[in-house]
Amino acid sequence: MDAREHEDGVEALLARQIAASPPGAAAQAEGELYRRLAPRVRRYGLRHLRDDHAAADLMQHVMALTIEQLRGGAVREPERVVSFVLGACRMTVLELRRGTHRREQLLQRHGAELEIADIAEAPRLDQERLADCLQRLAERERAVLLLSFYEERPAQEVGAQLGLSAGNVRVIRHRGIGRLRACVEAGRSAA
Repeated sequence: MDAREHEDGVEALLARQIAASPPGAAAQAEGELYRRLAPRVRRYGLRHLRDDHAAADLMQHVMALTIEQLRGGAVREPERVVSFVLGACRMTVLELRRGTHRREQLLQRHGAELEIADIAEAPRLDQERLADCLQRLAERERAVLLLSFYEERPAQEVGAQLGLSAGNVRVIRHRGIGRLRACVEAGRSAA
């Protein structure tokens, strides 16, 4: 038996121990399996992804997946854990490449149409104007809006407090928001 076969035997033993134990009860075996297999996964990632950060992400993802699957009994042959890990590496890298390819295709197809978002300055809310417009609403609309948005109450509670049905509250709220928006926008155009 050469050194690689011996190591694979130790890893198989660790995998069987994790699979046979209640979830999380074989922490030492999980740590040792991680320590033994993680460098191989990282090398696989470096070879196929050619990026240090991507290889580290692959290592963490595949090892977490492996331990989770062993804990849950989803690995049918725990003694073949090395094959499982390498298969998970291959499938994860393929999925990453597919996703990257899809994004590139979408950007080529629709990239020219996309507008670049200007996030430098958030729109400002004229609070004085908003308060003035809120005061101009009918008493019932103002009460519904304040209870709905300021006190964050659902339509059922607002209706119970004001003696209205939940459906009526939603209608009043919808109309009140429309009037409030029109008033605020009218103030913007006048300014």
